[in-house]
Amino acid sequence: MPVPTDLYRPSLALLTDFYELTMAAAAWKSGIAGEEAVFTLSFRKNPFEGGFTLAAGLESVIDHVSRHRFDASDLAYLAEQRDGHGKPLFEPGFLEYLGRLELAVDVDAVPEGTAVFPWEPVLRVRGPVIPCMLLETPLLTLVNFQTLIATKAARVCLAAGGAPVLEFGARRAQGFDGALSASRAAYLGGCAGTSNVLAGKLFGIPVKGTHAHAWVMLFDDEREAFRAYAGAMPGNCVLLVDTYDSLAGVERAIETGRWLREHGGELAGIRLDSGDLAWLSQEARRRLDAAGFERTAIMASNELDEHIIVSLRDQGACIAAWGVGTRLVTGADDGALGGVYKLGAVRRGGGPWQHRVKLSEQSSKTSVPGVLQVRRFRHDGVYLADCIYDELTGLPAAPTIVDPTDHTRRREIPAGTPGEDLLAPIFRGGRLVYAPPALEEARRHAARELAALHAGVKRFVYPHQFPAGLERNLFDLRTRLVLEARGLPAA
Repeated sequence: MPVPTDLYRPSLALLTDFYELTMAAAAWKSGIAGEEAVFTLSFRKNPFEGGFTLAAGLESVIDHVSRHRFDASDLAYLAEQRDGHGKPLFEPGFLEYLGRLELAVDVDAVPEGTAVFPWEPVLRVRGPVIPCMLLETPLLTLVNFQTLIATKAARVCLAAGGAPVLEFGARRAQGFDGALSASRAAYLGGCAGTSNVLAGKLFGIPVKGTHAHAWVMLFDDEREAFRAYAGAMPGNCVLLVDTYDSLAGVERAIETGRWLREHGGELAGIRLDSGDLAWLSQEARRRLDAAGFERTAIMASNELDEHIIVSLRDQGACIAAWGVGTRLVTGADDGALGGVYKLGAVRRGGGPWQHRVKLSEQSSKTSVPGVLQVRRFRHDGVYLADCIYDELTGLPAAPTIVDPTDHTRRREIPAGTPGEDLLAPIFRGGRLVYAPPALEEARRHAARELAALHAGVKRFVYPHQFPAGLERNLFDLRTRLVLEARGLPAA
């Protein structure tokens, strides 16, 4: 079992944007702190111009919500904040309120590794308005990044066609937390291991690695460097051959392999990290095979991503494993998922829920009102369509889904089509009611999800758009609310 990931001090309550706290203070002051709200976390487009996204970060969300408390140092820091007149920005009564605050909220979310699509609720928070607001920034931080990296990893692993992909990105990640979160998300997305040893310890991820060019350069001769490394690591000997000349390095690796065999070991592999990887791997394979090292694997690294891997495989590269670093852990070429956290409904004094919608001059940024859920329909193990609906109005027996950005794109779902709701209860009234699966099981779930998607959805170039949209009654409600907000008559 992995050890607990207690990396930070107990309180991370200030990991929020300042306006969340000023809004909370205003809500407390104006007497609406007890009102209820529903917020939905979703995103507007798949990353990497792709056809799918893999949800990740829920375990980190659970950890954050479970630990959320304002400690004395947090409150002291807030007490130091001043307004434009030099007076304390936050009243003592509000700070006392924060010191007693518990996150008595309901949280629903899709399990980690689930394939999700634009506009769908990935996570939903319902409860008193202040706790709901305070969670916006941390939830987006935790879900956006890990979802981005898990999706990138899945794409890289699809490109590798079943060959193992190792995440090698710690040194290029955005800080310690970025490195650890990326390692976890990459493993969930399908990577076979990581070079990040702390991630291996904390999350139970297999750790892998060879040696650096510096090891070879420490010695006067490459042959001597290889022999020394093989002597130290006879059962885990993978040699980096391109410090000076890749093919000459292959020949010296073969010599080292012969020496290893004489001493009861075996040359596990070589790594190429520069040059024409397609040609070099073919030539290296020819030389290894001719020397009797047919089982010695060739690994490649060097600024790889899914597109380069596909190109190398199309060129006949003889590469058995891929080390992918920078472009995986940074989510290149997308810097962020772009997830948003929007208010969908409010309730005062235990009365009926009132829908809310946020408008924009860009139709793609107009929010979806309601207490949102998503129903996934399937047939013979293949996913057919997703229907986003409002729990306040329910789901018809034979729903019609409407593309949120193009009302002419519609799809009818016949009554009786098998399906299930994706959002699962995580917290109820601040109490955890969900047992998060082990990372290994989440990884297997991600693999099953990808297998259930049509091949066209997983294409890298002009992928098929998976049918995911608003239930027609929800679409009509949203349209009516937008027209009312703009002072226009209903159509």
